[in-house]
Amino acid sequence: MVPLANIVACVITLLISIALPIAVLIIFEAKNKKQGIGSAWWLGAAGFFVTQILIRVPILSILGSQSWFIAFAQDYPFIYAFGLAFTAGLFELAGRFAIAMLMKKKLTWKRSLAAGLGHGGIEAMLIIGMTYVNNLIYIIMINSGYIDIIISKAIAAGADVSQLELVCAQLISLTPAQFLLAGFERLLAMTCHVAMSALVCYGVAHKKAGICALLCLGIHTAIDLTAGISLLLPQNIAIPVIYAILIVITVVSLVILKNLHSRWKKVF
Repeated sequence: MVPLANIVACVITLLISIALPIAVLIIFEAKNKKQGIGSAWWLGAAGFFVTQILIRVPILSILGSQSWFIAFAQDYPFIYAFGLAFTAGLFELAGRFAIAMLMKKKLTWKRSLAAGLGHGGIEAMLIIGMTYVNNLIYIIMINSGYIDIIISKAIAAGADVSQLELVCAQLISLTPAQFLLAGFERLLAMTCHVAMSALVCYGVAHKKAGICALLCLGIHTAIDLTAGISLLLPQNIAIPVIYAILIVITVVSLVILKNLHSRWKKVF
């Protein structure tokens, strides 16, 4: 059985990942009617979806099936981790820049925020939200006993159920804090995404695209590169270090947002 505390924690993370981005969009658009908030949000979401889901992820999937690439990742894990972090930042930067150019004729401060909310929101929904929908489905099946029936039938049919049993064991053994960490990480990530999109939009609007793009790429690479810390440190030490770094980067992102807002108001 999956404890009730785990279920509550799972639901909270699910709400953060799916309900929160939608709620923020609705409220932000309601408070800023006829300012193109909704269209900017969807453009920002498209910037992530096209560059990551439609382009980068399929490329990585193809590379992941190549023996030479698998060998490279195993022999040079740190270079591999950096490559993943850098290309994620680079592809998403291309999406942010393309969206900023599309909005150039009506590139306001609030629309830049909306684009960032869309970028970070759709990522949260697709990466964490969908995962936690699956988690809840599995939890319901575990606690109802239905998963045991499925496993029994699969074994009788000669199917390999080791992966399914592993998933069930993980959901039962995880603590509520581990479920909540994913939601907390999304809050940090979405904040950073807003700052990065606003930064790129500011650069396009104020003819400082180069320096703003480089700063955005640096922030994004630093965020994704934290995953590589788990290769250097034991898990119980790596996780606090990773989240400490993410919190620092989020604080820096908030400072950048405040600075951009004051600079934007001086121009418009």
